[in-house]
Amino acid sequence: MEHTPEKKEMKHELGLLDGTMLVAGSMIGSGIFIVSADIIRHVGSAGWLIAIWLLTGFMTLTAAVSYGELSAMFPKAGGQYVYLKEAYNKLIAFLYGWSFFAVIQTGTIAAVGVAFSKFTAYLIPAVSEDNILFQAGNFHISAAQIVSIVLIILLTYINTRGVKTGKIIQTTFTLTKLASLFGLIIFGFIMFKGDVWHANWTNAWDIHSLSTTGTVAGLGITAALGAIAASMVGSIFSSDAWNSVTFIAGEMKNPQRNVGLSLFLGTLIVTLIYVSANVMYTAVLPLHDIANAEKDRVAVAASHVIFGNVGTVVIALMIMVSTFGCNNGLILAGARVYYTMAKDGLFFKRTGTLNENAVPEFGLWIQCLVASLLCLSGRYGDLLDMISFVVVIFYVLTILGIYILRIKRPDAPRPYKAFGYPILPAIYVIMGLTFCVLLIIYKPEFTWPGFIIVLIGIPIYYISQRNVKEEVYESPV
Repeated sequence: MEHTPEKKEMKHELGLLDGTMLVAGSMIGSGIFIVSADIIRHVGSAGWLIAIWLLTGFMTLTAAVSYGELSAMFPKAGGQYVYLKEAYNKLIAFLYGWSFFAVIQTGTIAAVGVAFSKFTAYLIPAVSEDNILFQAGNFHISAAQIVSIVLIILLTYINTRGVKTGKIIQTTFTLTKLASLFGLIIFGFIMFKGDVWHANWTNAWDIHSLSTTGTVAGLGITAALGAIAASMVGSIFSSDAWNSVTFIAGEMKNPQRNVGLSLFLGTLIVTLIYVSANVMYTAVLPLHDIANAEKDRVAVAASHVIFGNVGTVVIALMIMVSTFGCNNGLILAGARVYYTMAKDGLFFKRTGTLNENAVPEFGLWIQCLVASLLCLSGRYGDLLDMISFVVVIFYVLTILGIYILRIKRPDAPRPYKAFGYPILPAIYVIMGLTFCVLLIIYKPEFTWPGFIIVLIGIPIYYISQRNVKEEVYESPV
């Protein structure tokens, strides 16, 4: 008689509000407070600053409403990994899962953790990145890096206690940061400076590079395209992780409806906030001040104009809340991908088990380990560039999967169909591929490492499959 072990199953404890807050909370980290400085240095004008955020918002919303079809077809843990496996094969799905583990999710968690510590240093100078605790040659460990790692470990531990605990933190912190951001935007428009606005929006569509010394250099068409692609790295990074809710579909109530709706509502809220915040920046800060904000902290400069000296503390607290909630969402969702991969024999077997709280605890801790190691290496910008390139490649492949599945499985139940199909998904694919090609041309030093990480997954996949076959062959019937 065959013994069947008791199986733990994920609990359906997340509703529409929880899903929407996970989408919005995972998207809003530190990027909106920082990356506009780099965008202005690349494109040099208020019009193009807003256009970059609108383009990114359009891409994000288009991808989100397209994913709605896939999330309704496959309402289970793993999200994008599952969609790629169903549309293509296990190899493509594994390459995504491997990249997700090696750099996409873990790198984002590390970058957000580093941002948390940088702004904590405003209130507690002892934890500054300038406070070096250990140094050996070029390698060093700062107090800020230790704070980042402690944050990641704390949130990982909290999420091992069950999805309900993680959801309470996520919803509370996301609602708090949404209210704070809306408040900052409203107060910013109350402090509207007519002369600054007029200067910023005069010749608003003349694209040019703006150096830190204030030197302006006009750009030709080719260079302008490169500048747009390079500047979108920051906005895409700031808008990423919107697909986190697809990873936890196995814990959503009525996932066929609520996952797709959470994707749409969450990305819409964040897009509106991001565009409004940048319009507000141009209403209170000259372009030169945006481009030259100390350590790119545009929101701090704006808050100083709005609230005076206390503005620095206001923004530091806002970003601490924002990055804390963001990393909670990223950590909560990420481990579900490794769990599903392990169920397919494509990841450490232990990752495919649930603890007594019905969460993939081992997956959470190995994700914590890799993210912590990444905190000790690479700067914020390096991770940002690598992640944006790899992420968009897989978004494009996933959206192409909608067309493939329409052909492969024409009769499969589709409770929700991609909005604007086939036009809108096609526009996303074209925009995504254009972005990736321009990035390869203009930022090869960061895009190629990301691409190489993806390719490293190929031999790992075949080794894992050989091991699975050997296990099957050796196991007694």
